[in-house]
Parts: sequence; structure tokens; C-alpha cells
Amino acid sequence: MSEIEHLLREDLRGQTAYGAPQLDVPVQLNTNENAYPIPEDVAAVVAEFIGRELRGLNRYPDRDALALRGDLAAYLGHGLTADNVWAANGSNEILQQLLQAFGGPGRAVLGFMPSYSMHPLLARGTGTAFVDAGREADYTLTPGHVRWAIEAHDPDLVFLVSPNNPTGTALDAAVVEAAYEAARGIVVIDEAYAEFARDRASTALGLLEGRKRLVVTRTMSKAFAFAGARVGYLAADPELVEKLLLVRLPYHLSSITQAAARGALACATRLQSEVDELKHQRDRIVKNLRAKGLPVADSDANFVLVGGLRDAAAVWRAVLDEGVLIRDVGLPGRLRITAGNEEETASLLAAFDTVLERRPELFDSASEQRSASEQQQEQNQ
Repeated sequence: MSEIEHLLREDLRGQTAYGAPQLDVPVQLNTNENAYPIPEDVAAVVAEFIGRELRGLNRYPDRDALALRGDLAAYLGHGLTADNVWAANGSNEILQQLLQAFGGPGRAVLGFMPSYSMHPLLARGTGTAFVDAGREADYTLTPGHVRWAIEAHDPDLVFLVSPNNPTGTALDAAVVEAAYEAARGIVVIDEAYAEFARDRASTALGLLEGRKRLVVTRTMSKAFAFAGARVGYLAADPELVEKLLLVRLPYHLSSITQAAARGALACATRLQSEVDELKHQRDRIVKNLRAKGLPVADSDANFVLVGGLRDAAAVWRAVLDEGVLIRDVGLPGRLRITAGNEEETASLLAAFDTVLERRPELFDSASEQRSASEQQQEQNQ
């Protein structure tokens, strides 16, 4: 053990930092980014908002980001106001602040893996114990399972993800309600991909009223194509929002970030057209991979989870050799694929055609693939 390793917190020793492979390949479909760059007309609006702030950069930003929070509340609707909203540098910082305020040493957060891989890492970073209650064999969650897990573990926080990453599945409102009724602590619904849901009304925002311990987190990284700007936010009861000010860093959200986000929000309707196109490409991937005999669950996110792989790591490498980068999320027999633009989708499907033809031993037999695919489609009817 090195001198520095010896001085590190014991629970961090031997750990590796989070990160997806960043490789220079023609088609990158591995980190769930929005495939479309900011349109020129939107970029002009964002630049105008930023320009208004440039000469005032000698002053600290609005510490509480009130104007941005008001714009976010207007975007979300559901009768929310700025007092219901909090913003930070990406939804990861939002989740970290929730853990700092309501978790910490001697406290626990309950999650349901496989789900967003940052949840246990954020818990560890804040000294909060992470408890994994697992999922059903098909990766779904039922109200009964969630209620049982909360009653069995009595966590201080509960993390639920809808649509879930990496499965792409959305939660039924009954699951959220069961979690809230069973929990004594904070219930967080991570809705990073909510704008891509087939039913936009499936959001938990409509459940916030009267539920003071319920939190809905969002991000501008996906639907707003704003991953590089790092803007995340939450909606909750005003008292809960107020408590987060106890742990936020002073002036944590820069004037430039706030201005850029407000410019993008002013163009929200324009940006939704790109969301609709990504949903189309997502469904195109699902349809085509199923036609090849591969089981793919219906997705409410901007990615899909494909199965039927005897050797997921080898398929990942073979697809990469065709110039397409997708994500190995560590689930046996499965890989995650981000929905790209029309050309990227064509390249992805062509890559799978090539690998299926050249390396059939990497996949389940054709009959097994068709059987699984047909069963999935029957369940969805």
C-alpha cells in the first residue's frame, strides 16, 4: 500500500473512479448523450443570454439561482414555483446534496439494482450505506417488492429511477405511491430521461402535492442536449428545498451556467422536436433488433437494452471493430445502446448484421432468439 493510499479513507481504498470508455470512433452510442448538437437558432439565443452576463463576471452569481429556478418551474408545470425547485451542476450534484443533507454516516439509502451506477458511488462518497434490494427476474419493480424492501431495511432515503437506466423501463405510479407510504424518509424519483417516455404523463411530478418527503430529480443533459453545460435540478416541497441550502457550496452554479440554461429553457419547444426524432430512432432500433431475433425490451428512455448475447463483452468488441461504440453495463448477456441520429442508427444496425453473420456463436441460437423476441412482443400487446 502506497503512502497516499494508506492516508485515504478506508472505504475508498482499492476503488476505481467512475467512467465510461471514451474512444475516438465514428459512431458513439454509449453514454446516452443527445445525438443532435444545439441547433443554430437555439445556440444564438443561448449566446444572447450568456452575453448579458459577461461584463458582470467580476461579481458572484445569484447564489440561489432564483431566475433559473423560476424558469425550470414554468417548464415543469404542475403548479410548481421557484420555491419548489433547486438546481445544481448536473443531477449528480443534486443527488449528492440530497445524500449530504439526509444521508451520511450511520444512515442508509435503498436502491434497486441494476439501476443508475452512480447511486452507490454517490452514497459511498457521502458516507451513506447503500443497500441493494434487487429487482424481479425481468428487471421490473412491483409495489409489493418495493414495500417489502423498505419495511425490511428501514432506509433514510429511497432511490427509484424512471425510466430506469440501463433497462429503459418506466415505473407505474403505484410503485411510487407504495414506496412513499412505506418509507419514513426521503423518496427520490430519478427522472433523468422523463422527456423520452412514451407516456409523458407518467412522471411523478403529479404526485408531489401533499407529499413533503417526495423528490423528483431531472437533468438538462439529455432532452436539452446540454450535457456539456452540467445542469440538473429537482422539484420538491419548499421546506425540503430550503434544507439543501445547508449543504450547497457558496455560489455553486456559475452565472454562465445559469444564463445558458435559461436560454435553452426559452427554446424548450424547439428542442422537443429533436427528442421526438430520438424516440423514433430508439423505436427503430427496437424493431430492427427484434427482427434479427434479439430480445429487446420496450424503452421509455433514449437507449435500449438488448439481450440474447452469449458473450456480451465479445459482441461489444465486435461491434466496436465495426466503428460503433455501445455500452457494456455488466449485465450477463446484455448491452445498452444509445439512440443516435438516423445515420448513426443505420451504422449500428449494419454493425449488428455484420457481427451476426460473421460471429453467430456469440449469440443465442436463432430459434432461442426468435422465441424470446416473440414472447416479449406478446407481453407488450
